[in-house]
Amino acid sequence: MLILISDAFDDVLAEKLTTFGEVTTDKSRLGEAHVVLVRSKTKCTKDYIDQAPNLKVIIRGGVGIDNIDKAYAESKGIVVRNTPKSSAIAVAELAFALMLSTPCNLVAYHNGMKNGQWLKSMKRTELYGKTLCLFGIGNIARKVAERAKAFGMNVVAYDKYVKDSDAAEMKKTPEEAVKDADYISLHLPLTDETEGMVCRTLLAHCSKKPVIINTGRAGCVQEDDMVSMLEDGTVSWYCTDVWPTDPPAEDYPILKAERVTLTPHVGANSVENLARIGDEAYEILDGLKKEGVI
Repeated sequence: MLILISDAFDDVLAEKLTTFGEVTTDKSRLGEAHVVLVRSKTKCTKDYIDQAPNLKVIIRGGVGIDNIDKAYAESKGIVVRNTPKSSAIAVAELAFALMLSTPCNLVAYHNGMKNGQWLKSMKRTELYGKTLCLFGIGNIARKVAERAKAFGMNVVAYDKYVKDSDAAEMKKTPEEAVKDADYISLHLPLTDETEGMVCRTLLAHCSKKPVIINTGRAGCVQEDDMVSMLEDGTVSWYCTDVWPTDPPAEDYPILKAERVTLTPHVGANSVENLARIGDEAYEILDGLKKEGVI
């Protein structure tokens, strides 16, 4: 059996996977591969899958699988799995770091000091007592909620498929969820339902001017609306780690907007998380071997 590691994983993973067969990082050997491990860079489209006639398993190291044509893969008898639990801590910590950086003015203070400015008159605000709205209440959002509560925040959430949660006070509609939010953190997959969900129409229901943090999917935000809402003050700040493409096109409107904090899709890139992803991928393959799939 040939296992192709197509994207960046923990350095020791290749050696661990030799338990199951030959391991390669040579993408030209896709046609021989029985198992492919990807993260977000490799796109497992119909054309990609058709180049791999021996393929039995695709493992996505991470949460979302929108870079995999899951329906087509499964129609070819290919098992598609992801590692939903491994990335929760890493992404939640980045989401919370972005949320902290805004009221603390960290970017402005740092740039000011580097440029010889003493910006002490620029006042900070606190997270304590503020309301955080979570869109989605999966593994990552729950970790964000834990951290927010430790900071004394009120946590509400909206998830179409979850009515009750011990992590947050669940709201019945997106409009109800954003009403009193100081911060909105997005943890949604990109689907027909969520595409462009965060837009001017939704945020017109806000009683405050929220900070929005996106470590989910770029497409869940209507980017032109976001730019105009930043310009007119409907949104105080936008922090994002996610993009339509990696890297985004030079003319992507968020890049030139004011009052934004931008990171290059590094939510899952902690050293510890890459190791956890590898461990979970190993467990998946071990289970599939016991089931006789590989």
